[in-house]
Amino acid sequence: MRVGVLTGGGDCPGLNAVIRAVVRKGTSVHGFEFVGYREGWRGPLEGIKAPLTVDDVRGVLPRGGTILRSSRTNPFAVEGGVEQIKSNLASDGVDALIAIGGEDTLGVATKLADLGVNVVGVPKTIDNDLSGTDFTFGFDTAVNIAMEAIDRLHTTAESHHRAVVVEVMGRHAGWIALHAGLAAGANVILIPEQPFDIDEVVRHVQSRFEIDYSPILVVSEGAVPREGGEMTLMSGEKDAFGHVRLGGIGERIAAEIEHRTGKEARAVVLGHVQRGGTPTARDRWMATRFGLYAVDAVAEADFGTMVALRGKDIVRVPLIEGTGELKVVSPEEYAEAQVFFG
Repeated sequence: MRVGVLTGGGDCPGLNAVIRAVVRKGTSVHGFEFVGYREGWRGPLEGIKAPLTVDDVRGVLPRGGTILRSSRTNPFAVEGGVEQIKSNLASDGVDALIAIGGEDTLGVATKLADLGVNVVGVPKTIDNDLSGTDFTFGFDTAVNIAMEAIDRLHTTAESHHRAVVVEVMGRHAGWIALHAGLAAGANVILIPEQPFDIDEVVRHVQSRFEIDYSPILVVSEGAVPREGGEMTLMSGEKDAFGHVRLGGIGERIAAEIEHRTGKEARAVVLGHVQRGGTPTARDRWMATRFGLYAVDAVAEADFGTMVALRGKDIVRVPLIEGTGELKVVSPEEYAEAQVFFG
């Protein structure tokens, strides 16, 4: 059997571990041959590919990013895109496809599966917002990077007696902000699921200043104020999946704090630092297991499925379970963090 592999959407630590596991087990156990499609769905759409062998995946386990590269290409937004993908897969002799990605990448995989393409999905997002799986790889690395940054910012904030607002990734779900903020002792955590009251935020900040401490606030890029609750946009342009580029909520909050308290406030945007670098041990472990089980699903012709972590087990679920709805922070989980606000 000849199997195609692609990585789509935003890069994240652990992608190479999946690719390595798929190729190693697929070659040695199942006797598969692999084709690496480059730049996400653009690969099978435009025929951008190369053989993918065991030699190609040697030494990639600790590397961040993806050796196959990625893009946010949406074949359903391209006229004749689906037919072109089917044609290219057939001409390449590819019998099945393993798609590694998040909501958008797996959304395309779900539609293609419904149209008869043999697809198995592997869930990937540092935001940890895919339903159907307890955790996604890349999330643990992103949280640890954010936590370390916040730890460092505590000391510089105290040295200058200023407030620091740390903006982290999280378009619709605040998992990174919640986990990193709680782990690093943030004084306020703002997430998309819970619109914030700026008056309340300022009161928390002021209370820290009054006891001679310097407040640290962690905010998801998609957090919105209760009054006039709209996301803060970096630009109005949309990608192929209709997403606008977020950014700037940290600066807005810092400016409001400075204006209302008279104290200095700085915003720090971690941005793509959260995506890059070496994956943690947990992410390498999870990504490797996802790859091993995904290639088994191909061997058993269990297409239209996605591998998922449930407790300590890797299971298979229908692709739609990974993309049907977002997994978001519940009010109860957010209430745990609110105990430490102020």
